[in-house]
Amino acid sequence: MYLARFPRIHLAHLPTPLERLDRLSELLGGPEIWIKRDDCTGLSTGGNKTRKLEFLMAEAKMEGADLVITQGATQSNHARQTAAFAAKLGMDCHILLEDRTGSRESNYNHNGNVLLDFLHGASAEKRGPGLDMNAEMEAVADNFRGQGRNVYTIPGGGSNATGALGYANCAFELVAQANDRDLVIDYIVHATGSTGTQAGLVAGLKAIHAQIPVLGISVRAGKEAQEENVLRLAEKTAEKLGCPGAVTAADISANSDYVGEGYGVPTPEGIEAIRMFAEREAILLDPVYSSKGAAGMIDLIRKGSFKKSERIVFLHTGGSASLFGYLSTFGFENQLESST
Repeated sequence: MYLARFPRIHLAHLPTPLERLDRLSELLGGPEIWIKRDDCTGLSTGGNKTRKLEFLMAEAKMEGADLVITQGATQSNHARQTAAFAAKLGMDCHILLEDRTGSRESNYNHNGNVLLDFLHGASAEKRGPGLDMNAEMEAVADNFRGQGRNVYTIPGGGSNATGALGYANCAFELVAQANDRDLVIDYIVHATGSTGTQAGLVAGLKAIHAQIPVLGISVRAGKEAQEENVLRLAEKTAEKLGCPGAVTAADISANSDYVGEGYGVPTPEGIEAIRMFAEREAILLDPVYSSKGAAGMIDLIRKGSFKKSERIVFLHTGGSASLFGYLSTFGFENQLESST
């Protein structure tokens, strides 16, 4: 596939590392676990949205935008990376943040990604839960346009066919790394939310006939809705890549058993996954996305869903900045006092 025909601004630190997790694999007794470190994309603590923004922000610049607007949850990794990308390009950035958890904790509402949004110079406004956030964003954009601004809007998670090109490219990159190491990948597992990462991966893998199944662990929607949304975007992405019809419903797999009480609400299994990765591999997961993806993978390994001889690549979508919005979740407040 020839991605050079699409506008792109190269800011991500690519290729991201592909590492074997020896201690975690040993702890779980197989299969062999590898990790694709998209927490290392290099823009404002990194994360998966940077790949998408390379294409989205290039499109914004090509259209002459002087203001980008996007939306996401309060601790949105996408919002933070959009604000950082805009700062790098000298564009203004405005963000709509949706309160999906109802948390009143100061750290959740002002620390973590929120702090970084403002450090990168973005402006922001809040919305309550349950709204059509893309419609809210377009209304705000129209108001700015009425003030003479040239606005480019980015959907939540950067998840449209343009943004998903970033993960088609990741698919090509991962397969090239595997080829260089004679690494046969049996599964790719990752957290799936706004669908752009999974849709791009599936479209890219199908475009090059890689025959590697992708399992998305949903962090918000139910299985049927998630798979329908991923399929819809994967089909559009494949068409944009020049291989319409390459993706079918049989290529889309999502597991929604690890959402817990809802989006942005940590689960005990997710907290266990955060501790396991931190203590065993010195890798930081986040409470919203990567921890639930890892929790799903760990549980499925324990249940025997993967063979001990197989090799899994866990795609780390980043988000460690949001850890600082969830300080009370970890119970470390009295740790120092009790250990002295």
